[in-house]
Amino acid sequence: MKNPITDHFWDTPPVVLDPKVPARATLFWLHGLGADGNDFVAVAETLALTHPTLRHILPHAPRRPLTLNQGMVMRAWYDIALEGERWVPNDDDLLVSCAAIQHLIENEVQRGIPARNIFIAGFSQGGAVALTAGTRMPVPLGGVLALSTYLPLSHELAQRSHPANRALPIFMAHGTQDPVIPWTQGNRSRQFLESAGYPVTWHSYPMPHSVCEEEIRHMTAWLAPHLTENP
Repeated sequence: MKNPITDHFWDTPPVVLDPKVPARATLFWLHGLGADGNDFVAVAETLALTHPTLRHILPHAPRRPLTLNQGMVMRAWYDIALEGERWVPNDDDLLVSCAAIQHLIENEVQRGIPARNIFIAGFSQGGAVALTAGTRMPVPLGGVLALSTYLPLSHELAQRSHPANRALPIFMAHGTQDPVIPWTQGNRSRQFLESAGYPVTWHSYPMPHSVCEEEIRHMTAWLAPHLTENP
């Protein structure tokens, strides 16, 4: 399905890991700043061992000049600047990325995957997009996995979140030693989402801005009942 607003967004086709049997669910993986879709292939392959009917789609964020890095061009879901100790994302870039991800989800629905069987996972910047796109999606999704990240535009959540995803299941995980997005920032986002009524499963790990084996095991276990409930 074509979309004139977001079709120009992608400069490279996503990495797609199809199961050996017909797919019954889809998990999108949104990488962090400066990485690309290949960054989470190994994690996706690990989850595939336990969830063999899950299709994994790993898109590449577009290349853009980044204010944070003096205009250096890199893959990023949105431009971001640092003002004092505060991260300042480009809200317009963020919302265009959300629209592009929502279009990919619509394409999966057109392919026959029910929206309730579609999940979005994201790390760091990708997690910010996953949380924003997931809460605003007009059809109920299976859930969001938000790793080492935070909720941007939180002041707009009450007005902009869609009723279809007011009960969106959310898995959040964060390293207590994270120097990029501090654990306290991720925890504040978790508390904000919980106060808004979202069912959040929260995990902390003694790690920096990264992903650990225990976290992957927890993600695998969290997905199991949601996949079972969404045949």
